[in-house]
Amino acid sequence: MRRLLNVDQALKLFFELEENAEPDSEPESDECDDEVDDPLYRQGRRDTPTRSRSPLPQAAEPHLSSESWKSEGDADITPECSRFQPRRTPGIFLIVFATDTISTICANTNKNATKNQHLGKKYNFFGLLIYMSLVSLPSLRDYWRQNHILSVPLPSKVMTRDRFRSIFWNIHLSDPEEDLKNDAKKGTPGHDKLFRIRPLYDEILSACQAYYHPRRELSVDERMVATKAKTGMTQYMKDKPTKWGMKMFILAESRSGYTISFTIYTGKNQTASEHGLAYDVVMNLIQPSCLGTGYHIYMDNFYTSPRLFLDLTSMRFGACGTYRENRKGCPKDRANALNRKCPRGSVRWIREGPLVFVKWMDTREVSVCSTIHPAFSGETATREIPCPTPIMAYNKNMGGVDLSDQLIQYYSTHRKTARWYRTMLLHFLDIATTNAFIMHREMCSAKQVQH
Repeated sequence: MRRLLNVDQALKLFFELEENAEPDSEPESDECDDEVDDPLYRQGRRDTPTRSRSPLPQAAEPHLSSESWKSEGDADITPECSRFQPRRTPGIFLIVFATDTISTICANTNKNATKNQHLGKKYNFFGLLIYMSLVSLPSLRDYWRQNHILSVPLPSKVMTRDRFRSIFWNIHLSDPEEDLKNDAKKGTPGHDKLFRIRPLYDEILSACQAYYHPRRELSVDERMVATKAKTGMTQYMKDKPTKWGMKMFILAESRSGYTISFTIYTGKNQTASEHGLAYDVVMNLIQPSCLGTGYHIYMDNFYTSPRLFLDLTSMRFGACGTYRENRKGCPKDRANALNRKCPRGSVRWIREGPLVFVKWMDTREVSVCSTIHPAFSGETATREIPCPTPIMAYNKNMGGVDLSDQLIQYYSTHRKTARWYRTMLLHFLDIATTNAFIMHREMCSAKQVQH
């Protein structure tokens, strides 16, 4: 039987290594506001970051006094920020979807094809997938139509339609023999729900962290990968544009939308610490051994809690996010609080050590907690009404994951498929190509600045 995939040909259409790029100078960072202008780093080899987390330094316990809310006329002291110290030296390196990753997919796909007794030949399958994301046609068969207004020449030169379908049906990320062993462990702690995507999952995650060093402002949010496959992990979120799918927690750079880290939610039966799922998600995404320290993390009210923010402060990370008033440790029932009769632009705030809790009356009441900013510095919103500093910063920096989603959707390889692991394969390919585009754009921008 002939092999379905060949590594060299699979890489040919979508890998390009910049060999003659000029390195940038190392940034100097001495104060809280310093940033690294060039986020690419100068590394010629792949350093896989350590995923294990060292014990947290002792953080202060959340505490609440009986102090009343202050207004915008009261002065606040900006908390001392940790120095921004990226883990690695900025430089240039481009490859995200690595050669050994393709080798693993090729080996397991060929093994799965042998198992299913399908024939095939060597071809550029991944390159054709990316081509289809760039050249959008109504249906798959339109890529092989001849003498038609929708005819395109490339796909039929690369492979026949039946062979494309055959490889897409057989493509497999894990070892089929090991799949059977893992399936036999269902219902036990040793069962891995993500086993069928584990090889590519680990490789893409390591590559996202190894070849790009982000700027200081990062954001944490959810992402839905569309699928209705019955996996036991499929989620429904009514407030998301994609309501059914695999839920991922994403850490992204606020400015560019670069995906730095991610985890896949496997269901309620996953083990959570005493602090809850939201706390664990953020702590697993934030890896000081990979990133360094001094980063500012923005998040919504699902994640924000005084306990989390204090622990991040002890790790020398700043944090800012909207919060829910019923969350443990957040102030409530205080004198001088906002009410419905307060005019638009009214501000109330309380400081508890490194934490500042801010309330602002817009069309409705907005509540934000921060360990980075003063409560109010005199800024105004676009409507020329007073706006607290943490809310201004939150609105500016919270959209990193949304920007990442937007970039992915422009040229996505996503296709309907009955197998959830094929859906995740295509999404990982989208992450890799989008991150590679962002690195390419940053590299071109750095060269223009140098010249």
